[in-house]
Amino acid sequence: MAKGKAASVFYCQNCGYESAKWMGQCPGCREWNTFVEEAVPVLKGKSTSRHLSQSPGLPVSLQEISLDDEDRLTTHSGELDRVLGGGLVRGSLTLVGGDPGIGKSTLLLQVCRMLAQDKRDVLYVSGEESLKQIKLRANRIGKFNESLKLLCETSLGTIEETIRRMKPDVVVIDSIQTMYQENISSAPGSISQVREATSVLLQLAKGMNISVFIVGHVTKEGTVAGPRVLEHMVDTVLYFEGDRHASYRILRGVKNRFGSTNEIGVFEMASEGLKEVANPSEFMLSGKPEHASGSIVVCSMEGTRPMLVEIQALVCHSSFGIPRRQTTGTDFNRVNLLIAVLEKRLGIQMGGCDAYVNIAGGIKIQEPAIDLGIVMALVSSFKNKCIDDRMIAFGEVGLSGEVRGVNMVQARVQEAGKLGFTSCVIPKVCMDAVKDVSGIRVIGVGSVADAIGLL
Repeated sequence: MAKGKAASVFYCQNCGYESAKWMGQCPGCREWNTFVEEAVPVLKGKSTSRHLSQSPGLPVSLQEISLDDEDRLTTHSGELDRVLGGGLVRGSLTLVGGDPGIGKSTLLLQVCRMLAQDKRDVLYVSGEESLKQIKLRANRIGKFNESLKLLCETSLGTIEETIRRMKPDVVVIDSIQTMYQENISSAPGSISQVREATSVLLQLAKGMNISVFIVGHVTKEGTVAGPRVLEHMVDTVLYFEGDRHASYRILRGVKNRFGSTNEIGVFEMASEGLKEVANPSEFMLSGKPEHASGSIVVCSMEGTRPMLVEIQALVCHSSFGIPRRQTTGTDFNRVNLLIAVLEKRLGIQMGGCDAYVNIAGGIKIQEPAIDLGIVMALVSSFKNKCIDDRMIAFGEVGLSGEVRGVNMVQARVQEAGKLGFTSCVIPKVCMDAVKDVSGIRVIGVGSVADAIGLL
């Protein structure tokens, strides 16, 4: 290599795969056009790598390890605790990702406020906002006490020294893209800087038993280096979903070493911050039209929580040779498959019609249990026949037109009864799993034809 020529390496922004040359497709994650070139990290001084504990570790048996209730800290946010698996684990590293302006900093500042009121030492490190800007947001959220300390700093060395000196219980880093390590020659926000910064924070969390939150920004194109690469390094990955112009937010766990990844938390953005939504079903169904064709309520399970959402379908004659299909909030290919089932098994010809399917409220659902609701909504719109406003439906639809069973049927029916629904269409094979629920009639269907006959 010629003298003075800096060595470089190519990183995949999606999974962190390293390559000596540029490639169109990443061999690790199979994504296209994700490689970016960066200079090889050059350590100008002593290496920052440390063991997870400051003293040499000795092997121990499982019987020697004790667990107690203090290993988890409650954040006093029921929705966040649910997603975390019951509370914040000591010594954990949690990544909170989402689009800019979605509410990540607001939520974490609220968590810091509640933890500080529990006499927990909390350090909030901001690399994007000044102290006065944080103060303005804090005044909107509520009153804070002296247990919360603020630090506006981007140098990772200074932040590390502050953490070792203060020894707080919880640390928030907002955001990881602004942090830089002076020993690394790459610019802040590059994959090298982000990975090194997260590695140092991981060592601090495990070695000092500190719970650390790091905030990562994600664009719609996924081009920002950070969260996608760090998912393998952290203990928990939480993502904010929802349109930032809407009032609701959904916090979803996509990785959790200490709990389930099926739970979600629902929040509503208000002037004083994020408010918990205790009854998401009622919140999602607000504004549902009455006596409208192509509209039906289905019940989906998010972890252990049943959630009622409205499915809307619009089927109309196509003005072009090729009909248009469009979905919002559910799988596009799944809807096309269900339309094919209707044409083949029931003889309902939709080949010359445009079809639009929408999950009202903007929530995204991939569970197969909403298949029956999509089918009934499509036929209702196609025939312009209204579905009873007090009816809900759920069940998986197979290629033969059969309605297959789903799990947690009793919880779904009970949730429908709580909100005043009078009839519930479920798979016939699940009838034995349902106990009597007062005020609601359970109807079992074995095929799509049986369900369409109820219209």
